[in-house]
Amino acid sequence: MALAEICNISDAPYMQMRNYTTSDLERESQQYVSNLTNPYVLSAPPFENPVENLNKIQACSDKTGIKIEFDHGTTTLGFKYQGGVILAVDSRATGGQFIGSQTMKKIVEINQFLLGTLAGGAADCVYWDRVLAKECRLHELRNKERISVAAASKIMANIAHEYKGMGLSMGMMLAGYDKRGPGLYYVDSEGSRTPGNVFSVGSGSIYAFGVLDSGYHWDLKDEEAQELGRRAIYHATFRDAYSGGIVRVYHMTPNGWINISNTDCMELHYKYEEEKKNKKH
Repeated sequence: MALAEICNISDAPYMQMRNYTTSDLERESQQYVSNLTNPYVLSAPPFENPVENLNKIQACSDKTGIKIEFDHGTTTLGFKYQGGVILAVDSRATGGQFIGSQTMKKIVEINQFLLGTLAGGAADCVYWDRVLAKECRLHELRNKERISVAAASKIMANIAHEYKGMGLSMGMMLAGYDKRGPGLYYVDSEGSRTPGNVFSVGSGSIYAFGVLDSGYHWDLKDEEAQELGRRAIYHATFRDAYSGGIVRVYHMTPNGWINISNTDCMELHYKYEEEKKNKKH
């Protein structure tokens, strides 16, 4: 207190003695650590009363006639085969017709045995994939074993369901390898969760499916599977204006994921055009 008097701060509010009650302690705890009863709120973005504020925005748009609609553009795909799981994505981030980035990394390395892809709102997908990475690590520390792909996808689906109708925009795939073997799930912002062998998500997915349907079968060799994913994404970038940039290919194996290639779609264009010419001759 002597030092406080010398510094002339002994009368400052933060130097006064307070008699804390239980309700005061609970109120301050709520203020600084949010809602302890819901673990997902601790990870939530700092946006107060999302439903109420979103309703205000909607009411505003009803008066002006201007609707808030988010344009999405991307191409991502994933498929299981005898050698594991292949994920392939483009790297173009757009806002409507504006290209914001040509180098967006749309595959998130959650851990060595789990990968996530991004489609929809880039910020939403990246943020919640980081939250999922934290939950997966906590599962490892609590249970002394890696989380399964099914459990990880269930966590993400539960998070999405909690925020359903609040403006989230996500359409992601989760791929991994666990005790059951290779796993591939589709999870979106509506809270749906679907296991499957072949998925493609984004505005260019119809073009990617065209290539996948013609070349996919379970007994693909590793090189064939990697080339199929690369070729499918390239053809989507060629026909879809909202997809482009770098074609990234990842292979999920029993020993973890491997980044196979990161190739500019322009290089692939000239490569495949040369192959066409050679076939004609």
